[in-house]
Amino acid sequence: MDHEFTNTAKVESETVRPFTTTPPLEPGAPSDFDLMSRIQAEDPEALSQLYDRYNGILKALILRVIHNEAEADDLLQEIFMEIWNQAKNFSAQKGKPLGWMVTLARRRAIDGLRKKQAYARAEERLRSQTEQQPDAWVHNATEEEIAFSDTRILVRNVIDRLPPAQQEAIDLAFFRGMSQREIAAKTNTPLGTVKTRLELGLKKIYDGLKELKDEL
Repeated sequence: MDHEFTNTAKVESETVRPFTTTPPLEPGAPSDFDLMSRIQAEDPEALSQLYDRYNGILKALILRVIHNEAEADDLLQEIFMEIWNQAKNFSAQKGKPLGWMVTLARRRAIDGLRKKQAYARAEERLRSQTEQQPDAWVHNATEEEIAFSDTRILVRNVIDRLPPAQQEAIDLAFFRGMSQREIAAKTNTPLGTVKTRLELGLKKIYDGLKELKDEL
């Protein structure tokens, strides 16, 4: 069984029960149901109160999945925006607001984890393939040789659509085997800029590789 799939399944089974107990409210404070009704009526103050009440609980849930403080903060903001946008789908007859929010946050956090894992696999696949047959690119291999791998064709097409600076950085790093410092010296570009170009280029390549999600 795939190790990453096992880890994700374990996360899915461990991120619900500790987070579904509603904390005691101060006297006179609106109930969660009251806040959800006001959010459904597009009252932003109600969303702010709900955030103050539950951001700690939901962030703790996210951190159990993502394990990265900055990414958890970003995802938390996205989740509360989704609570605002999807509030119309909440029904008091189906359960408590906190349970609904936990389900939503859990799904978003696990989706984020899977996306990170897919990105890591795509990057590793790219590195592996270019290491196995770098000459196919450097020496202008025949179409028959390149067509040997559908993934390689897709990668080449995505790279060809990158901005020239990112394309050059990717070509030098992955198809010529140059280090970031060597690229910086060759192109007379600051090292930090080279790193950024490579990161942006890889992100766009990954977006292209999502078409091969069955293989990722």
